[in-house]
Amino acid sequence: MLAACLLALPLTAKTNTLSEKDMGAEAKQQEQYWSEQQKQKKTIRSGELWPDDAGRHINAHGGGILKYNDTYYWFGEHKDEHTSNALVGVMCYSSKDLVNWRNCGVALGVTPSLDSLNDGTPSGNGSGISSDIESGCILERPKVVYNPMTKKFCMWFHLELKGQGYSAARYGVAVADRPEGPYKFLYSQRANAGTWPVEGSPMGFDEYLKRDFAGGQMSRDMTLFVDDDGKAYHIFSSEENFTLHIAELTGDYLHHTGRYTRMAPGGQNEAPAIFKHDGTYWMITSGCTGWAPNEARMFSAPSIWGPWTQHPNPCRGPKADKTFEGQSTFVLPVGNQYIFMADIWRPKHPIDARYIWLPIEFEDGKPVIRWRDEWTLETK
Repeated sequence: MLAACLLALPLTAKTNTLSEKDMGAEAKQQEQYWSEQQKQKKTIRSGELWPDDAGRHINAHGGGILKYNDTYYWFGEHKDEHTSNALVGVMCYSSKDLVNWRNCGVALGVTPSLDSLNDGTPSGNGSGISSDIESGCILERPKVVYNPMTKKFCMWFHLELKGQGYSAARYGVAVADRPEGPYKFLYSQRANAGTWPVEGSPMGFDEYLKRDFAGGQMSRDMTLFVDDDGKAYHIFSSEENFTLHIAELTGDYLHHTGRYTRMAPGGQNEAPAIFKHDGTYWMITSGCTGWAPNEARMFSAPSIWGPWTQHPNPCRGPKADKTFEGQSTFVLPVGNQYIFMADIWRPKHPIDARYIWLPIEFEDGKPVIRWRDEWTLETK
């Protein structure tokens, strides 16, 4: 890694609108950059500043990674110096080796606030603001998957409307023709309105499920998962963060099918990160303690639909009881290995939030995450 790393992003973020000539020149620059970077030792140091190709700390928090062709794309929340509200949007970085990252710019930008619009005219979306993703909204945990049928890149994220705290509890969806974007925002809403889960109703701990039946279930911390058969799922904290929902997506990955299940009702889980190993589904989650870290939880199931069984904390080493002071966000499969990704939040200085990347090992058939000050990643 570079000896010096800056925190602030340039005030004029790069856009993704380029002419063919510019794209050709940029492709040549990228080839030269990656050629040089491949000569560097590929070491990951969790908790430290992680510079991009310009020497600035990567600003992609609560994120996830998509591999497309031979390139990895890291999507995450842009954090400001003083607020975690979305003032820029979703950032995208690209890499060939998962260690050296190039800033691709803003993949999904928030829209200007109503106060900054010349005519002051709302968009007519019913919220009285210029857009659901207006500057100042809360936009968290963006994840992107590629749909081979439509050849589109589909982004989902947790969205809270500007000025409403965490009461909206929606998911948002955007789509793009290229992995790095630009992404077009499609819509936001609550989940599966007027639909009971596959377990039916009534059931245990269902007060909030019944309360939100007509208007749609709450959707907060989330991830996406594409199974071996190509079916995709939206996994999110619901019911006032008491219960996780696993919802099947339509073939184009842009909507729910209406089929969903409840996981660990009343367990208060958030920050879900899921992966599949040797036919078993594993999910690592967090308790609900705001920005403060807590002990990781782990679950397994023989099917995405359950039944889910809880296991002890998979973390080992210093501060394992606080998930190494981080919170899960994603598990990245790389060949036959898996990387546990988490965020070390810095609510008083959001842009300085750090990243935890650690390899997942297996002992007696169960995942184990050991703290390492540094480790070398092999991507081939």
